[in-house]
Amino acid sequence: MGMTTDELYFKPRLQVVNDAQIAQIHAATLDVLERTGIKITHPKALEVLAGAGARVNGDRVKIPGWLVEDAIRNAPSRIVLAKRTGERSVVLERDKSFFGPSLDCVDYMNPSTHERSRFVSDNVAATAALCDTLPNFQWCMTIGMADDVPADIADRVIARKVFENCAKPLVFCCKDTNSVKDTYEMALLLCGGREKFDQAPTIVHYSEPISPLVYFDPAIDKVMYCAENRIPLINFPAPQCCGSSPSTFAGALVQASAESLSGLVVHQLVNPGAPFIYGAFTTIMDMRSTIFSYGAVEMSLMTAAMAQMAQNYQLPFFGTAGATDAKFCDAQAGAEAALQILSAAAAGSGLVHDCSSWMDHGSVASPEFMVLVHDIVDSVNHYMQGIPVTEETLALDVIHRVGPGGHYLQDPHTLKHFKKIKYSEIFERMVYDQWKNAGAKTFEQRLQEVTLKKMAHRPDPLPADIVRALDEMQASWR
Repeated sequence: MGMTTDELYFKPRLQVVNDAQIAQIHAATLDVLERTGIKITHPKALEVLAGAGARVNGDRVKIPGWLVEDAIRNAPSRIVLAKRTGERSVVLERDKSFFGPSLDCVDYMNPSTHERSRFVSDNVAATAALCDTLPNFQWCMTIGMADDVPADIADRVIARKVFENCAKPLVFCCKDTNSVKDTYEMALLLCGGREKFDQAPTIVHYSEPISPLVYFDPAIDKVMYCAENRIPLINFPAPQCCGSSPSTFAGALVQASAESLSGLVVHQLVNPGAPFIYGAFTTIMDMRSTIFSYGAVEMSLMTAAMAQMAQNYQLPFFGTAGATDAKFCDAQAGAEAALQILSAAAAGSGLVHDCSSWMDHGSVASPEFMVLVHDIVDSVNHYMQGIPVTEETLALDVIHRVGPGGHYLQDPHTLKHFKKIKYSEIFERMVYDQWKNAGAKTFEQRLQEVTLKKMAHRPDPLPADIVRALDEMQASWR
């Protein structure tokens, strides 16, 4: 046929800023760090920054551009994460995307009754086990909330519950360096020690500067501890247009980048080459309600721009998609999540967090929303595979064999390829009479049914000696 047999592949790609805009945002970011600076009160960090060439005046630190760019060059461009057993599962680099749900929250939406209650530790056992059985979620995250345990140890109780119910890599938030250390010790126990952890970490710590341009001492403690121990660190500000950042999207991007990169400078001065993940939750203040919006289209636009900045810096990225401001799994929830996830995947948003479960602008976790968003992620992953063009897929001989007026239903080529089409458990395509005869289940009924079925999954229990060791650790938590 004269056709090439090599596969021609094109990955769908989204760019929301061009190269000239990226260069201008970077230059503006350096200007903010050099001219405005950041507020840090941490004595050791101030000493390290001053010794490296930053200008320190009281608690105001002005960082020269060369120091920022040195830190960018020193940080690794690739981070490999592993499941709790040490099995490598996430390769974070370039424009790859890996989606993960946040498992705990302020409130919990019961999928059986749709009643909302305060989130307790048993709820995270349920959401973690659900994440474990949903294959398009490659990692998970906790913020350390449980209303039924003392607040001082809730972050570690939640992390332990996840380790016991989900094998996937964990991104965790916690209150201080002692909590980081305790979670790290659990991870080392589960993966088999420091050497294996260093080859492919099983946990990532999430920390935040305070917008605009402020670092709380405990956050700096955690940044430095993670650098010293090579625990991958996400430094993730949350600037809100009109509130804690400029109302213009470019201004918010500049401030967000300055906030994330300032943490990188401290991190790399402590331990050059330690794994660092850049990013920011850039969104808007809804001026009608004053909420920090999780469903705004502007959030997706700015997240995509930040992803492009990360690719320009050759730094791993922490993105956001698959959340909603809706209160229930309704049309608003599906529309907001779908747009965010397609945007994140097409832009290449690295570790994509808050992907499902989080609803009502980050105030309630919902297993049903996890299942809905997981199906959307599956569709987007399908879309992102693009259209392979090969001698086999062009199907010229098949078209010639069937000819005008024929059909392909029983052709061997159809039998070979038809299963590559995506079919959903919750979205149906029956004609009306078929749907009626099958029980006339609404989307909400199908979603609830599938969710409850998947929540029956229980991962293999941890060995008894590991559980005993975790019990001993927990007894010492303060």
